[in-house]
Amino acid sequence: MPPLRRTGAGREAEEPDYAGEYRLQAVLGAGGMGVVHLATSASGLRLAVKVVHEQYAEDPEFRARFRQEVAAARRVSGAFTAPVVDADPDAERPWMATLYVPGPTLADQVKRSGPLSPAELRRLTAGLAEALRDIHRAGVVHRDLKPSNVLLTDSGPKVIDFGISRPLDSDLHTETGKLIGSPPFMAPEQFQRPKEVGPAADVFALGSVLVHAATGHGPFDSDSPYIVAYQVVHDDPDLTGVPEELAPLVARCLAKEPAERPTPAEIMAALLPPSYEATAFIPAQRRPPAGGSGAGAVREMPAPAGAWDADTPVRAEVPRAGRGGRRQRGGQEQRAGRERHDRRGGQGRRGRRVPIALGVLLAVAAGGTVAALAARDARPSAASPHPAQAATSFTGWQTALGTADGGSAAPAAPACAFAEGALYCSAPGVDAARLDAATGRVVWSRPAGSGAGAGDGPGGGDADGTERPTAPVVLPGGTVAVTGATGELRTYAAKDGAPGWRTRPAAAERNRPAGAVVVLSGGSRQLRAVDGATGRQVWRHALAGHSAPQLGPYDTATGLLTAYEPSADGTHTLLSAVRPATGTVAWQHRLKGNLVPVAYGSDGALVLAATYREIQTEALVHYDPDRREARRVPLPYRVASPSIAVRGSTAYLLDALGRLTAVDLSAAPSAGRVRWELETGSGNVSALTPGPGERLYLSASDGRLIAVDTARGSLLAQTAPRLSAGRLGYVTSVPAPVAAGERVYGTAPDGSVFAVDGSAPEGW
Repeated sequence: MPPLRRTGAGREAEEPDYAGEYRLQAVLGAGGMGVVHLATSASGLRLAVKVVHEQYAEDPEFRARFRQEVAAARRVSGAFTAPVVDADPDAERPWMATLYVPGPTLADQVKRSGPLSPAELRRLTAGLAEALRDIHRAGVVHRDLKPSNVLLTDSGPKVIDFGISRPLDSDLHTETGKLIGSPPFMAPEQFQRPKEVGPAADVFALGSVLVHAATGHGPFDSDSPYIVAYQVVHDDPDLTGVPEELAPLVARCLAKEPAERPTPAEIMAALLPPSYEATAFIPAQRRPPAGGSGAGAVREMPAPAGAWDADTPVRAEVPRAGRGGRRQRGGQEQRAGRERHDRRGGQGRRGRRVPIALGVLLAVAAGGTVAALAARDARPSAASPHPAQAATSFTGWQTALGTADGGSAAPAAPACAFAEGALYCSAPGVDAARLDAATGRVVWSRPAGSGAGAGDGPGGGDADGTERPTAPVVLPGGTVAVTGATGELRTYAAKDGAPGWRTRPAAAERNRPAGAVVVLSGGSRQLRAVDGATGRQVWRHALAGHSAPQLGPYDTATGLLTAYEPSADGTHTLLSAVRPATGTVAWQHRLKGNLVPVAYGSDGALVLAATYREIQTEALVHYDPDRREARRVPLPYRVASPSIAVRGSTAYLLDALGRLTAVDLSAAPSAGRVRWELETGSGNVSALTPGPGERLYLSASDGRLIAVDTARGSLLAQTAPRLSAGRLGYVTSVPAPVAAGERVYGTAPDGSVFAVDGSAPEGW
């Protein structure tokens, strides 16, 4: 079983291979409390298996809550939820398997395609009301209905995640000092009287969900959870943008007093006769109008999925409307203007109430109800796109390369590299191919096993036989090298694809191109190097002080290759700088901690990741080899198996759950080091690729190419998914995109390679 995801360089987030008898496959998503995997039952049913994070499995209170989640999910299992197939809340890592329900969440749909049409919104209202009626009839209160817990399917919406739901007859009460729920979608009584929360709280959440679906934002809008909580309790909801025929019903759902809200049955009756415009849901990509703010904005805001306390910071996406940007409140002043005034410390309506809101919430907290996180600085929700320049105008293209799966058990995306004006790729069924970078035309292509000596297919392989193509490397002398699944190197002429030299298969051997040679390490004391043009061995010898050296980054500025080896007890790491041409050691230093070299910064310093239990990064180390100075940069929390990119004095860490964190490497130890954090909205992503200017690129497992503006810490753009026909389309290992000037090249599980104009992301 492959790990949760692979980020390269031998660091992987290890997750269980099985949950009970179910073999875990691709990651479908993740939350604050667990990871959801795709699995298949013995009869062929596709299942979504939720596995609890290891740190919570040891918490007796959490186990009790998970048992309650299983019981609640089984109690309501039916047409409006994902039916429970199996579960084991007493396992070492508790898990629950439900029937896999294909379809995006409401949060994803609004973020990618903008607000729903009136007909779609009416059907959603009826479907969710019917679902709540069914849930309440089973004696369960969901208590966390929000867009990310609503799946959109062709048979209507499905409500999922009963992690904090409570049967009406349950004796398990809210623990003092914790807030249960997600503030933008919570009812007033959840802040004021949490032990008295009943079915009406779900109706209030339904009203907030409908406003979000209609406008892209909630009825109570602020970057601060304190202010959102105050607004929920005291302010009128903002319904601007909600269709007129539904606004009165939504307003009733958002009544402050539970008794004044309609029941789900009354909501259904109010929607009669049914709308025949609202046919089966079909996800459609809708783009915001020119000049609009976009529907995919992401703001920093600590918002929980489950218990919200100081030890569990979870960030929530707050998409904004893609059809008209900031909304207005009737004839009053523009809300955008008020918010700008408030954020600058002015005396706007909300700005005046902040001290009052904090006082009210602190008083509530004193009653044992809430412990909220402090508000973070507000940031722009979307970056301004780089203007397209006429001189660099570029027409995007898409090319099918090989097959979508190459006959493997799961889809796999091609992996590519750019060199000297061409794109070189490996794909399932294709050992290597050269593509014209401007047009996508295939110049030459060599099928798997066509290299000299006909070896194994391209790239590595998972335990299920799935090919994971690795990007080719262009070596000196116009040679393209491909790493096979057994570790051998096969080469082709860059010009015409003629087979060249290859190494003997060595399963444990890893290689690193370094200048004119390729250095290989097989896990023994010895390293060896071969000439990149001819494949002839240049040198082979043991590395002083090492018993099993691993290969780190190559520094083009100094021409040195880093080798490293952590001690068996993890207390220190030996670093060696090797001259690739001769294999001699330029310098050798021993640093404290279990360290993995990541990259060289622009100042010549080496950045290393300090790991905890080998798969979590708890700090970064900035090491100056000339001065022999090591400076430890602690992280605010451990990051699971991150992909790390370094640019200037900033390191960017992308974790296994798609959270991107920018860390300042130059700040004093006492200063705050996190510049910003961003949820990319993808649970299985590639390594990071730096682009020109202040941009980072990454690929998602459904074929989306995502651009991030590093100056603002926000999503800049994303392409549409490119799925393998008739299949899930999610891959266990996601190849990184390629940036070459203003052109960006991505790959997808449908077997395609595509190009977009990085200077005009609004056209993606």
